[in-house]
Amino acid sequence: MIYQIYPRSFADSGGDGIGDLPGITARLDHLAELGVDAIWLSPFYPSPQADAGYDVADYRGVEPLFGTLADADDLIAQARARGLRVIVDLVPNHTSSAHAWFQAALAAGPGGAERQRYIFRDGRGPDGAEPPNDWQSVFGGPAWTRVADGQWYLHLFDTGQPDLNWDNPEVHAEFLDVLRFWLDRGVDGFRVDVAHGLIKQADLADWQEPQEILSGQEADKPRPPMWDQDGVHEVYRQWRRLLDGYPGERILVAEAWVEPAERLARYVRPDEMHQAFNFEYLLAAWTAPAQYAVITRSLEATDTVGAPTTWVLSNHDVVRHASRLGLPIGTTRPNGIGVGDEQPDAATGLRRARAATLLMLGLPGSAYLYQGEELGLPEHTTMPDEARQDPTWERSGHTQRGRDGCRVPIPWEADAPSYGFGPTDASWLPQPPIWAEYALDRQRGVAGSTYEMYRTALRLRRTHGLGRGTLEWLSSGDEVLTFRNGDLVVLTNFGAASVPAPAGELLHSSAPLDADGQVPTDATVWVKV
Repeated sequence: MIYQIYPRSFADSGGDGIGDLPGITARLDHLAELGVDAIWLSPFYPSPQADAGYDVADYRGVEPLFGTLADADDLIAQARARGLRVIVDLVPNHTSSAHAWFQAALAAGPGGAERQRYIFRDGRGPDGAEPPNDWQSVFGGPAWTRVADGQWYLHLFDTGQPDLNWDNPEVHAEFLDVLRFWLDRGVDGFRVDVAHGLIKQADLADWQEPQEILSGQEADKPRPPMWDQDGVHEVYRQWRRLLDGYPGERILVAEAWVEPAERLARYVRPDEMHQAFNFEYLLAAWTAPAQYAVITRSLEATDTVGAPTTWVLSNHDVVRHASRLGLPIGTTRPNGIGVGDEQPDAATGLRRARAATLLMLGLPGSAYLYQGEELGLPEHTTMPDEARQDPTWERSGHTQRGRDGCRVPIPWEADAPSYGFGPTDASWLPQPPIWAEYALDRQRGVAGSTYEMYRTALRLRRTHGLGRGTLEWLSSGDEVLTFRNGDLVVLTNFGAASVPAPAGELLHSSAPLDADGQVPTDATVWVKV
């Protein structure tokens, strides 16, 4: 069980409204009490923060907003003392435009060796005034920016995130050294950002399809030239050899937006990554047939390579599932929800989110939680547009709300300044007034609260070895899913009518059972048999 921490929004020790490493360290007891095994830290490296830290200026340091290298060392040591492993984010697809390498590339000019670390090209047209190809940024707008000497550089994300050239051996050597730097400081592994994007098709061919980070294509169509190229796998084989040379268990986790599941499984072959995020599962509709199909497909694909399947419902890039599941079934998950957009039903969303969580935690494999989901936090869907900071909002011409709504600082204490996020009222993104009802101190020790539901589920998951278990389907109809994992039977009711609970001892449920002991709609139960 791995818990994602978004440092800007977890806990602020200094009162400037931005979360930091000492703030995380001060809250580690919460994570130990919750029952997680490891924490994954989103980037905390020196950065201009053009994309909230995913534009890295120095891979061997700590952004002063978040603390110091000594603070990172203390966090790693304090986590280890509580039995928590530490995974850090690695961003190898691109650097910040403020990185020393990119500044040297600009100074070197066309043809310079420093420029070969990135993807610079001459433009098209008689005066080179048109971009080298038609690729678009994931954040909106062209994926190319022209520099003063006339050449263009590629950035699949923000203009402040130039893509590295992984055909250059210097880039390979640099990241091997970065891995060693953090492994030597005691981290237990790396979550690899945009793991499917490092290698580009050599001819940088035009791509007429929509430019999306998800690389899934129909079987009879070519893969996008910027995603999931076969060359990425040799990079990860090299990294795996490095990690295997360190004592103890170390882990590589791929953020690879790749479909179908069989394609994603290539990233977790025995000599590559250990795990890969299962975004197909995250995006699946809240229906029994859709959930059955994605769970079955995921397990079958990873079984072919002997790797564990991963399960995730929320992260820092998607609408929180307590809100996403409150939209009408079949609604396309939007890139952010704001004022004027269709608003989710809060009660339905939380009810389904709790059921989805117990369904997920009952599955064999590795589960990932995003900070605050244990409190049932919804998306901040009424954030003023002028408060938005995600580059997607501006680069899309205000057509996509972006990811700010899931990144709002989390509430710890209902009656404290900034709901206990920090010692002052400061908060880098505005917190909604409803945060008080979700605060940890309003839920801890309260029977039936979302926090206590998570804590009980994680304890039972460990006690019954569900993560290392196996799945046996008992029913897979249009309205109910039932499976067995070890000595537990998990039933989720997607239908409108209540259904009988499985025979046995009721250990846990996402919602109270009916008076006659039946399982109501949008509820999951765990029964010991």
